[in-house]
Amino acid sequence: MSNKLFLLPGDGIGPEIMDEVKKIIEWMNANLDAISFEIDEGKVGGSAYDAHGAAISEEDMEKAMTADAVLFGAVGGPKWADVPYEVRPEAGLLRLRKDLGLFANLRPALCYPALADASSLKKELVEGLDILIVRELTGGVYFGEPKEITDLPDGQKRAVDTQLYTTSEIERITRVAFDLAKTRSNRVSSAEKHNVMKSGVLWKEVVTRIGAEEYKNTPLEHVLADNCAMQLVRNPKQYDVIVCDNLFGDILSDVAAMLTGSLGMLPSASLGAPDAASGKRKALYEPVHGSAPDIAGTGAANPIAMVASFGMALRYSFGLIKEAEMVDAAISNVLDKGLRTRDIATEGANVVTTSEMGDAIIAELKALA
Repeated sequence: MSNKLFLLPGDGIGPEIMDEVKKIIEWMNANLDAISFEIDEGKVGGSAYDAHGAAISEEDMEKAMTADAVLFGAVGGPKWADVPYEVRPEAGLLRLRKDLGLFANLRPALCYPALADASSLKKELVEGLDILIVRELTGGVYFGEPKEITDLPDGQKRAVDTQLYTTSEIERITRVAFDLAKTRSNRVSSAEKHNVMKSGVLWKEVVTRIGAEEYKNTPLEHVLADNCAMQLVRNPKQYDVIVCDNLFGDILSDVAAMLTGSLGMLPSASLGAPDAASGKRKALYEPVHGSAPDIAGTGAANPIAMVASFGMALRYSFGLIKEAEMVDAAISNVLDKGLRTRDIATEGANVVTTSEMGDAIIAELKALA
């Protein structure tokens, strides 16, 4: 059976890093038995605005809805700084998340042994680091209403954003975190601000109940989100799975990302609820980094986060665990051999281009196969 992948390279370095994934998909189709990927490609972000006047077209949204998984590159850049707000490049990604129902964002922070020295923290703090942040993606302050700027009688303006969560929204993201913890070190930390936010009070109450009723054998701790940020810098390896709301997940996952040395190294997955009939989830996979328009077209982009995002798709959407582990091992082997793109290069490193890094990963896949 063919696995349907819909590719949305996007803007800036998005097409360059997606090209390296396409090379890997082509190699897998040709060389690995019983694996067949059917790929289609569309536009999102600024490139979609240029082509269709929208951040994503209705036709491409339909293709995303019917695909087994979506691979997303990056969007945005100064070229589209003045387009109307509702069609800004980022609106394409937000619509994908909303229409696909992608409520669970998984952001691993993994420090490859060969890159422990690239972190801004001491080597002993990050060597062997393997954290997974599970971020609620479709609720909270980014989506709550009212969300507005109003004029006041005295000439001032007032801005309002609303932090809003329901019991069911918290329950479903909590279950994702606990289920994933059972495949790892079986520890969950829940980050919120129950000391000053009513949404935090409800969050802590619901997470505690789900843990006690459904996951009695998985240790749970609660940590205030600001303290969690501090602890990630002080002693990050104390954590395994961290579950948090949209706002705190956005912040904490960026903190965790920099522990590894570069945003260019980190993948992510956004998952929906299981389909009642098939059990499959809608899913979108993307690198954590942005479109980096300043280096687009120079061959300096790091494709590893995009390749690792494809590896997450193999694992979570297609159940191809062996092949996902091959991708992870190929990345690690390439780094062990000293190959570096510019963003992770140290003095005297063997600096390679985007395409050369992709070719090196394929060479390692061949050896592993």
